[in-house]
Amino acid sequence: MARVYNFSAGPAVLPEPVLQKAADEMLDYKGTGMSVMEMSHRSSAFKEIIDSAEDNLRKLMDVPENYHILFLQGGASSQFAMVPLNLIGRTGKADYINTGAWSKKAIAEAKRYGEVRVAASSEETEFNCIPEINREMFDPAASYVHITTNNTIYGTVFHTPPETGALPLVADMSSNILSQVYDVSKFGLLYAGAQKNIGPAGLTVIIVREGLVGSALEITPKIFNYTTHVEAGSLFNTPPTYGIYIANLVFEWLLDLGGVTAIEEINREKAAMLYNFLDNSSLFTGKVAKKDRSIMNVTFYLPDEKLNEQFIKEASDHGLVMLKGHRSVGGMRAGIYNAMPVDGVRKLVDFMKKFELQNA
Repeated sequence: MARVYNFSAGPAVLPEPVLQKAADEMLDYKGTGMSVMEMSHRSSAFKEIIDSAEDNLRKLMDVPENYHILFLQGGASSQFAMVPLNLIGRTGKADYINTGAWSKKAIAEAKRYGEVRVAASSEETEFNCIPEINREMFDPAASYVHITTNNTIYGTVFHTPPETGALPLVADMSSNILSQVYDVSKFGLLYAGAQKNIGPAGLTVIIVREGLVGSALEITPKIFNYTTHVEAGSLFNTPPTYGIYIANLVFEWLLDLGGVTAIEEINREKAAMLYNFLDNSSLFTGKVAKKDRSIMNVTFYLPDEKLNEQFIKEASDHGLVMLKGHRSVGGMRAGIYNAMPVDGVRKLVDFMKKFELQNA
């Protein structure tokens, strides 16, 4: 069967060259006679893999030397707890920006460990935009300010991070890490589940400034303490070895393309193609404020749910799969992450044009 164009919000499409190389090395990784999945995380062969992954991610994101990079088990949801456990103890307070379902989950978890204030929210407009934010909105006594840079369910994005002054900015970057250039030095900590733009589910990447490590709450379990993992080089316990291996292949693929600057240009081309059609369509509509449109997750709707269901089925029949919107909002969403080729978006737009002609 031919490969389909997979628009899933995650786990998401991976670059074909990465999948092919992983297949070629499945039974014998570089003459070791074994798969990376069988390899000890204490072996010299795996040490080379994880060291290379860190080096390549530093290059891609221009990560300053005073930041640690961790490759841990779990997903962003585990970081909803690890962030406050490790950071909120500085003052007992934290400010959060509420831009959707995932930030709401992060807020709820953080409230278990300290005083959490929602400094800004777009919930009143059904999260169709990023709220207006200025530095004066934040509590100067907050331990940190937390944002979700990209919102998969609603299709919004922080194109630039908010100014937080001396307050550390923490970001859940799960669904748009490596998709556009961000200045890492503007953040105190950022984290990302791998399953959108980095690799398979089960791996989480954390990039944390040196000075923010070492202030965990007394109740913090050892395995949830960033200090534990910094000191052990992400090898305190068995890490998701195969996920780290795939992540490094993705990093190498991105570097070969020209890095984040190059992939951002491609991503903006893909997004513009889809948004231009939506802006001129008489049948399909989008709800996101134009200034806050995501270049990773494009949400759109037809006049009724029955037509939405028809579109999703017919699109799948044409090899355009996983377009169903999140159950909380309905409609459709296209995950057009780094590995989605331009041709995939072009074929989606062509199909949408035909569907409109047949159902207008």
